[in-house]
Amino acid sequence: MNVIKNSLYLGKVWLEARHNLLILDSMLGFCKPISSKKRFLPQRALAPGFSFCLFEKAEHLPAQEWNALAKHKGIFLHRDYLQIIESSNFAKLMWRYAMVQHEGKACGIVYFQISDFNAGLLADLAEQPSVNKHAAMLKKYVLAHHQETMMRLITCGNNLISGSYGFYFKPEIDEALVHQMVLSLTEIISKEDKLKNTISATLIKDFESPLKPAQIFVKEKYRTFSVEPNMVVDIPSGLNTLDDYIQLFSKKYRNRAKSIFKKFNGIQIKALSTAEVLALNSDIYTLYESIFNEAQFKLMKLPGNYFAACRQHFEDKFFVKGFYLEDKLVAFYSYIINNRGSVEAHYIGLNYEYNLDYCLYQNILYDLIKVAIEHKADKLNLGRTAAEIKTTVGALPQDLICYIKPQNTVFKLIQKPLMTMLEPSAYTPRNPFKEELVPVS
Repeated sequence: MNVIKNSLYLGKVWLEARHNLLILDSMLGFCKPISSKKRFLPQRALAPGFSFCLFEKAEHLPAQEWNALAKHKGIFLHRDYLQIIESSNFAKLMWRYAMVQHEGKACGIVYFQISDFNAGLLADLAEQPSVNKHAAMLKKYVLAHHQETMMRLITCGNNLISGSYGFYFKPEIDEALVHQMVLSLTEIISKEDKLKNTISATLIKDFESPLKPAQIFVKEKYRTFSVEPNMVVDIPSGLNTLDDYIQLFSKKYRNRAKSIFKKFNGIQIKALSTAEVLALNSDIYTLYESIFNEAQFKLMKLPGNYFAACRQHFEDKFFVKGFYLEDKLVAFYSYIINNRGSVEAHYIGLNYEYNLDYCLYQNILYDLIKVAIEHKADKLNLGRTAAEIKTTVGALPQDLICYIKPQNTVFKLIQKPLMTMLEPSAYTPRNPFKEELVPVS
């Protein structure tokens, strides 16, 4: 009998102890390592005096250290922004975040997106003239494997936005060393565990001037290519209103602007509060999708909560304006006030049914210039695409350079048509300014 009692007592003690351990385990869950795998161990050697640690999720990043470096690149490397991006489900995505330390102190951050794309996404490539002799083979593959993963791309940077948002290091670190460490991290990540032998290509994007020294990229078999340029408006000093800016135009373009504004009659523009963006998120996203669906090559799509989440997290930097026709939202644009004296146009959306009659797109461009003037910005970045129409409001092209490294046979097959598709489109640049005014790029 005593044996039975003792056994029951010990069993009860064991169950209570296990229960308490489970509670403790739950309470201390945030202290667990991200992964027991070797690739996530801290303080891995990178270069003499430099070490790094990898993370799989933005929520695991040391917020204070990461954001202290990320702030120098605006919001696009901020931990909260990266968490928003992680909720995108358009393509199968993985992420890698690297924090680099020098003698134990954080000195650099590097961001990677690892994207898996179905063959169906590349269907348009088969129709490109540059595919030539490979067209039949590519078409056959796409039809046979429409829903299968055809390409895995590792990108140092963000495929959702243009600009060099792949890394930031403290300025006192030698530029050549920074680029060598970025290449080393890219190579390390591409060879780790589940990524080994599965990468189709590595992309490092978007730079206003070539990275140095050039020979380290040649040695690693990267090739450069140009993409659609950023279109940038230089805002002259001393302007107070949009009309002041229009007065700098030649008579032809002043009349053109007046005609665009006249067609806009009946449209009301409203700066949307955080609460309004939250309430209108579905309508805003639908308008964004109307633009996205027109794109020839749909690499990535914003997560459904993108505009609401960005407005919530960055109320002092991220803004949305709505365009209303008789209380109906027919267009919107978003923009960012960054910490470098400029305004950055972000995603837009519009109902094409009203675009021509009301010149919605052109009025979006002019209202963005108005915003830049009001914020005393010296530059307005209008982003890529529609280069010619943006030159009619005074934008100038800012070339962007990318680096790519093919890593398997499939990518080598599609490389030429893909690069052709991404190359800048031909357009006729316009100069709206008076002849004596020469804008500076």
